[in-house]
Amino acid sequence: MARIVPSADVADSARIGEGSSIWHLAQVREDAVLGENCVVGRGAYVGTGVVMGDNCKLQNYALVYEPARLENGVFVGPAAVFTNDHYPRAIEPDGRIKRADDWEPVGVTCLEGSAIGARAVCVAPVTIGRWAMVAAGAVVIKDVPDFALMVGVPARRVGWVGRRGVPLQASEESGHWVCPASGDRFVEDGPDRLIELEGN
Repeated sequence: MARIVPSADVADSARIGEGSSIWHLAQVREDAVLGENCVVGRGAYVGTGVVMGDNCKLQNYALVYEPARLENGVFVGPAAVFTNDHYPRAIEPDGRIKRADDWEPVGVTCLEGSAIGARAVCVAPVTIGRWAMVAAGAVVIKDVPDFALMVGVPARRVGWVGRRGVPLQASEESGHWVCPASGDRFVEDGPDRLIELEGN
């Protein structure tokens, strides 16, 4: 069964998977879906209808606004933010307060195994590729390729990482990369595409 501490605020319509933990002062909104063995840290926020796969981790004070989608094994670091509005405003030009139906939410999609560092911001709509890593404090404003290592404001690719999160090293063969932790091998297919070789 899931573990939900008394100080957490979890909507009755949210679905929390077996083995998941929702910690102090976290909020999980209506119709959110969390898979098995997820962790939602202290003060984290999961928006209405957000969908998370199995084995995801939201660290303390991460803010995941709807309609974000996280596949299995996604890591979201402390105080990271996923935005959801192209043109945010509190009021209309005539001074009326904006209502929920006055804007169209856009979401961040994190593919399998991707990791978002502490205090990073993902400006929707963007997709973070499989096993990619966004460095702490980076601001992502465009889609991130699989296995990319992204740093800076705005975020730019400075290298590649393997499934263990360790930066890949260039091999002797041009365009080929190796994970020093696992020995897995990869090959570049163009400037922003890395392919994991079979047999790893």
